[in-house]
Amino acid sequence: MMQRHLARLVRVEPRETAAVFAAFCLFFFVLGSYFAVRPVRETVATLLGRERVADLWLYTALFSIAIVPLWGWLVARMRRSLLLPLLYGSVAVILAIIGSSIQVDESNLRVGTFFYVWVSVINLMLVSVFWSFLLEMFDSEQARRLFGFIAAGGTLGALVGPLTARLTVDVIGNSGVLYLGTVGFLGAIFCQRILIKIWNRQPPSGAPLKADAGLDDEGLGGNPFAGIFIVLRSPYLLGIALFVVFLSAVNTFVYFEQLRIVSETFSDTTRRTEVFANIDFIVQALTILSQVFLTGRIASKLGVRTLLTFVPVLMIGGFMLLSMLNIFGMVAALLILRRWGEYAFVRPGREMLWGAMDKESKYKAKSFIDVPVYRAADYVGAQAKTALDAVGASPAGAAFVGAALATGWAVNGWWLGRRHDRAAALDDQPDSKK
Repeated sequence: MMQRHLARLVRVEPRETAAVFAAFCLFFFVLGSYFAVRPVRETVATLLGRERVADLWLYTALFSIAIVPLWGWLVARMRRSLLLPLLYGSVAVILAIIGSSIQVDESNLRVGTFFYVWVSVINLMLVSVFWSFLLEMFDSEQARRLFGFIAAGGTLGALVGPLTARLTVDVIGNSGVLYLGTVGFLGAIFCQRILIKIWNRQPPSGAPLKADAGLDDEGLGGNPFAGIFIVLRSPYLLGIALFVVFLSAVNTFVYFEQLRIVSETFSDTTRRTEVFANIDFIVQALTILSQVFLTGRIASKLGVRTLLTFVPVLMIGGFMLLSMLNIFGMVAALLILRRWGEYAFVRPGREMLWGAMDKESKYKAKSFIDVPVYRAADYVGAQAKTALDAVGASPAGAAFVGAALATGWAVNGWWLGRRHDRAAALDDQPDSKK
């Protein structure tokens, strides 16, 4: 019955149904829990002050780099069926500890600083590890069909999490919201355990999802820093890293233009909050509809290259229009386009790029690109935008720089997508034709 219902939304086979539903729920709990506690992070930021928060961007980048060898060491030595639930459990415990500290003294700057930096890094790590495990369960063809729908579980969580926090914070307080996040990550452990049971399923009790699924759950071994060297030795992985850098740079330019023009357009802070909330709702609504009905079909019929280039190309046109029409409506439209396109198409497409890689690359190299490379690019992009403002660059000039970055992003995405699609086409052929 579940398969029949899912088949109306996504091309899922009977043997895949349980895994797809469990992955959908797992991503719901992971992103739902994070987005529930994110408003607390923003509240903590107001207590810390803008200058201190600006300094924390650098600490966040450094922490992102430091976490790579630790994660590499854990992946090398622990079974993934133990490591992954342990990761969610650790996050739940830390949230509970921070919640108890905030309950005692909400103005504790040391706790607030740790919480802001830690949650800014761990959210990227959680998403990266989630997709790493799915890439081990599903092959490239399955990823093209199913990853869009599974990503919709996270988007649903991104809608439900903040709504739940908003409806309950008056009663349970900020510390209670963190406890709520703790419960959510306990739910993630439950879903992860179900996925692990499916992953380890062997004939005759049931066919695994792909030929080598569940056959090797041991630690990957190797150097804790191996992920860095794997990326440096591979032009393809360097291309993915460059893709993340372009993505981050474009995001940063849009983000700062948003802050500038919203501040100029709306003097009332309450109105600003309403504007941001409306944008968030529109983005998430468009995203979940696209992930359910469009992403998998586009990837299967038009290839991953379309997922990776569609948004950058639109961003080029958006920046050019912004250079001529620098008003709030244009910035809001560009912001919605960028965020909707990234969540609905770019992120699932970027995960599909890893489908043919070996396990060490999927866990070690991927976490290196997804976390420290991303956060370092955020910091550098912010400094570059600040430097442009310092030399008196006009909004139109900043828009032209954004268009140039989007052009590099589109070219890079096309190259990566074409290479992936060619390899996938060979894999999909019968053995006699390979």
